[in-house]
Amino acid sequence: MLIDSHCHLNYKGLIEQQGEILARARNRGVRGFLNISTRQSEWDAVIATAHREPDVWASVGIHPHEADGHADLGAAVLSAATADPRVIAIGETGLDYYYDHSDRDVQQALFRTHIGVARETKLPIIIHTRDAEDDTLHILTDEMGKGAFPALIHCFTATAEFGRAVLDLGLTISLSGIVTFKNARDLAAFAAEIPEDRVLVETDAPFLAPIPHRGKTCEPAFVADTLAHVALLRGTSAEALAETTGANFRKLFWKADL
Repeated sequence: MLIDSHCHLNYKGLIEQQGEILARARNRGVRGFLNISTRQSEWDAVIATAHREPDVWASVGIHPHEADGHADLGAAVLSAATADPRVIAIGETGLDYYYDHSDRDVQQALFRTHIGVARETKLPIIIHTRDAEDDTLHILTDEMGKGAFPALIHCFTATAEFGRAVLDLGLTISLSGIVTFKNARDLAAFAAEIPEDRVLVETDAPFLAPIPHRGKTCEPAFVADTLAHVALLRGTSAEALAETTGANFRKLFWKADL
């Protein structure tokens, strides 16, 4: 049960040939796709794709880059959007201090809004964090103290120390094509130690194509390459890891009709 747990099928580079891209992924054994939204204006199209394609599901959320444009987004609006049967997750959301496209206080406030909805709905929250480990961990720890919620760090590129801390909080970690890059030695080492029941794989397509596709537009079919590399790092077979990550996906994204 190989699943691309994070892709942007409605982004430029994929939307123009969405049907062909999905067909190529299915031909490589991909059996499910979580189509991620990053701004409210995308929600309808992302959800529509999930209704049209039976093996595609949708998320609703606001990326930290878009936080300034959604500073007034209330929890009620986000919660209402999760009622759609094809919406199985909240996000992506989180903190990004690398680009600082949005005010940090606004990012933090909106992140907490998403967490509150995740706690209310029991749907997992998909977290983006870049150059913001301390604040991300502080918010997660503080919010967990108010009541547990399911959560995932997507496209993990942080330190092993941060990774161990979020694992201690009960989070799941998803690995993207970055783990295949030659300069990702620390990430590769950490990938080998993630508990078996807490690891996922993704593409983040159309970004971050793994080796041997670097330089190309990333597409969901390439999740098979990332999976194979992670399997080598973990000393297991690609087939076994596909079953493991598929089971983890089904457990975390419980609303998916697998």
